[in-house]
Amino acid sequence: MIIMENLLRHHKPQNFSDRVALTFTKFLRLLADTFFKKKYGHRAVVLETVAAVPGMVAGMLLHLKSLRKMQDDKGWIKILLDEAANERMHLMTFIKIAKPTFLERIIIMMAQFVFILMYLVIYLISQRTAHRIVGYFEEEAVISYTEYLKEIEEGKIENIKAPEIAINYWNLPLNSRLKDVVEVIRDDEAGHRDVNHSFANILNEKKSYDNIDAEDKKEKEKV
Repeated sequence: MIIMENLLRHHKPQNFSDRVALTFTKFLRLLADTFFKKKYGHRAVVLETVAAVPGMVAGMLLHLKSLRKMQDDKGWIKILLDEAANERMHLMTFIKIAKPTFLERIIIMMAQFVFILMYLVIYLISQRTAHRIVGYFEEEAVISYTEYLKEIEEGKIENIKAPEIAINYWNLPLNSRLKDVVEVIRDDEAGHRDVNHSFANILNEKKSYDNIDAEDKKEKEKV
């Protein structure tokens, strides 16, 4: 029970930025639910394509910022690029499982193009909101994979042999099944959730300190 509570942990919105991020995420969740319903494998193919975008976009922008300002990134760039690579491996795995149709491949290309531009703009406007969005994305991913697991455990989805690419990447036993793969991917998503919520919290605290410093400066100027 404790393990499940940790997996399904939710960050309650604390400010306007958080509410915007949560609303945006719930809207995209509604679209995914409407289009894919319970086709979890096909849903994963499309959503993991999108999920691999934020880490790469954020990592690139922080890399350029570090070069421009000649400041250390405090390890954020590597974490974000590793996250993007991990999400890409989720995609490579589900391509073997779901075998996307031509239509789904077209949707994937369109979704990725639109989301790259959208997330790039969001990150340039507000890093805090951007990371919170990913945190909420990953919360929804954990929920979706939990539902996926339930379908497998109830026999509604065949518990097929795990793809070789998944066995090699996660060092799974050779006799692993789909259920084992979904479990490790769900754990990955929970980790990404915690990292991005933590990044958003750090940026939120920084913004609060900056506001306090700005107010102190105004007070000193008055004196």
